[in-house]
Formats: sequence, structure tokens, C-alpha cells
Amino acid sequence: MSVWSVAAAALRPRPFVGDPAGWVEGRLRQVVWSKQREIMESVRDHRRTAVRSGHGVGKSHVASGVASWWLDTHEPGTAFVVTSAPTYAQVRAILWRYIRRMHAAGKLPGRVNQTEWHLGGELVAFGRKPADHDESAFQGIHARYVLVILDEACGIPGQLWVAADALTTNTDCRILAIGNPDNPASEFRRVCQPGSSWNVIGISAFDSPNLTGEQVPSAVAQALVSREWVEEKAREWGVENPLYKSKVLGEFSEDSEWQVVRTSDLAACRIDPENKPAPADLLPVELGVDVGGGGDETVIRERRGRVAGREWRAHTDRPEKIAPLVLNAIRESGATSVKVDSIGVGFGVIGELRNRGLRGVQIVAVNVAEKASRPDKYVNLRAELWWEVGRGMSERRGWDLSGMANADTTVAQLVEPQWDVDPQGRIRVEKKEEIIKRLGRSPDNADALLLAFYSGTRPRIRTLGR
Repeated sequence: MSVWSVAAAALRPRPFVGDPAGWVEGRLRQVVWSKQREIMESVRDHRRTAVRSGHGVGKSHVASGVASWWLDTHEPGTAFVVTSAPTYAQVRAILWRYIRRMHAAGKLPGRVNQTEWHLGGELVAFGRKPADHDESAFQGIHARYVLVILDEACGIPGQLWVAADALTTNTDCRILAIGNPDNPASEFRRVCQPGSSWNVIGISAFDSPNLTGEQVPSAVAQALVSREWVEEKAREWGVENPLYKSKVLGEFSEDSEWQVVRTSDLAACRIDPENKPAPADLLPVELGVDVGGGGDETVIRERRGRVAGREWRAHTDRPEKIAPLVLNAIRESGATSVKVDSIGVGFGVIGELRNRGLRGVQIVAVNVAEKASRPDKYVNLRAELWWEVGRGMSERRGWDLSGMANADTTVAQLVEPQWDVDPQGRIRVEKKEEIIKRLGRSPDNADALLLAFYSGTRPRIRTLGR
């Protein structure tokens, strides 16, 4: 845009400066439903807005609308937008993808690239993912109207909240923090607490037009969470599960003192790391096999180094059907070690595998009812497995669950088991049978994941074909 165009734009009447929803409807010819309107008007009226949102309610879409309205309705040179997210990939591929679409749909001034908006040769907006510890990340930005958007806010580290606050010190500046409330130990949780200085808005799946009956065009309805999905997750996860509360209700859950694997620890392990692992870091390749019995599902989980990967599943408890499924997973993954739950049907699966003639793969029979390697601390191997692998790997971010197949179901199961101590003071983890009785479902996917990362050293190894 030329200098003359910018000057002309400055003189253009700006009827929507106080009406963000009207701007979307008038400028973009898009529908704004009730919760979207509430968010936009909160940004207009409040210096700080926090939106804890369930899944599939268009949170990043409304955030991009706020950013576009902000720049289009303030005079050029007076406004600036800064966006951030836990990773650069999220900055580029989520919020800025929507911003690019809105810029094109509204034929808005200037030009937009992957993560920047330029107007008349001047940078007026950018998306960044600075270093987590950098309080000075956004220094050097000076404008009367600064808007900071923190997308996927649960994963934004504390120092970047400090940096955002430092940018928005005058009356006309705004911060919009929006995200799924999946980490009760996050800074996002703190600002969403009653009594904070933030205007807090919650969006549940039950607020979606598809569940309230609010009239919206079919194209909008199709993009939002459906009643069928909500009902499916109630059956699959249970309405008291932390994942259901986060992704369906848009609410934070508490980390229970007696929860083996804490929700906050798992949330940190699901953020896609900026630095991708080198090929050597993706070794060893191993599989964990939780064998279904009594109608449970057989689940095979892949791990590559610290990265949790693919999953194979089948509803069968017949060894002669499970063994080919395991062999296929070995071929597809190149695994060199397979750890199999050897209780019950699993014993037969191990026998089937040993007779298949496959070489160079260790088959490790794991009986979780056996004595732990530290019998003074754990009641049995099951308690040790859940505590050392499930809790320990999550606490120290020892595994990467960001790209794990069937991640939500697996995480929902990981947070379910409870623990206590026996009369001898040893850690005791809830039995699978007790979990099934309490919840009506089995943590098969979680058990397979734990087996995949288990590295016990006791002599339970059998080598196929040798």
C-alpha cells in the first residue's frame, strides 16, 4: 500500500470501531453467534479477557476475527497486534491461517504472509514464539492500541505472560488469552480463577449452537462440535474424567492427591517440541501389547525413543488372531523389542509369537502381578509400572505424547487410576478390575503405552526364532 493509500485509509470512516461483531458481519459477511459476540465485546470493554474453551467451538477463529477487527478499525500507525502460542508451528498453522483467510475474505488493507501483517511498508502485526524464559520477548513495540493474543494459552509459560503484560500498560491496550483448560498448574488457570483482574468467559460444548438450538447457517453448524461427539465422549471418557471436563465442558479440573498420573504433568508432555529429535533419538523402537480378555480390546502401542507413536487395536482375545496383529506391527514399525502382558490370554500370545520364526526381536513377558523390583516400595510390578513409568515419565517430561495416535483416549485412561498405601506403607495402584468396576471401561490403551516404555531388567526375555 502506498503512503497516499495509507493516508486515505486513515481518513476512512470507521463505523465498527466499537462493534467488533458488527464488523465481522458487515466487513466479512460472516455470522457471529452468541458466545463469539460475548468474547469480541469483552475485548472491546475489558483490558484483559481470558476464554477457557471446550473443543470444536471455534476459539482460534474468533481470536483471528478480533485481531483483524482491531487492525482494520484503528487508524494506521496507531494499532499493533502480537500473537503467540506454545510453539511456532501453532502460531503459523492455527491462528495465522485464520487471519490470512479473513484478510482475503474482507479484502483488508495491506498484505499478510505466514505470520506477519504489513500495511504501507510498516509491520502492524506478527506472530512469534519467543524463548520460554524471555521476559523481553516483545520489547520495542510502541503503539497506542496494542492487542496481544495468547492462543492455546494453557501452554504459554509464565515469563511470556509477563512479556505480554509489559506490552499492554496503557488504557487502550488489550490482552486476549484463549485456550483449552487442560493444565490445572498453568498460568492460564491462575488468571481464570475467581477474583483475578481478568474478565473470564467459559465456552462449553453445550453452548454451541448445535446443542443450544441457536440458529446459524449450516456451514457454521458443520464446523462446530456436534451433539454426537459430546455423547460419544461421555460414554468413552466418563463425565467426571479431567479430559471430558476440559474438552467438553471447557473447565479446569483439579490434580487429585491420589491420582497416579497428574493431568498437569500430562498436559506438558503433549506440547509439540520445537526441536525435533534426531534419528538417533528415535531409538529404540519398541512395542507394548496389552492383551484383551473378557471382551476388552487388544492394544499395541509403538514408542520410538521418547516419542509415543502409532497404535494398533483389535477386539479379540484369541492368541492365533492377536499374534498376526503383533507381527504386522513389528514389520511396520521395525521394533526390536515387544513387551507383552503375559497374564491370562497373553501367555498364549507369547507362545504363538515364539512359534512364528521371526528373528532379531525380543519378546518380553511382563506379569504385572509379580513382585516389584523394589518390593519395599511397591506392592507389585503393576504399581511400579504405573508409578515409575506413568507418573515418573510425565513428571520429568520423559516422553513426548504430542503426536501420539489415539491420544485423547489414552490420556483419559492415564489419569483414571488411583493409588494408596498398604499396611506396610508400600505404594498400591488400583487394579484393572477395580477400574472397570468403578468406571465401566478398561484402561487398555494406557496399559499398552506403559508397557511400550517399560524397561525392566529382570530375566523375562524370550527371543523369537532362536
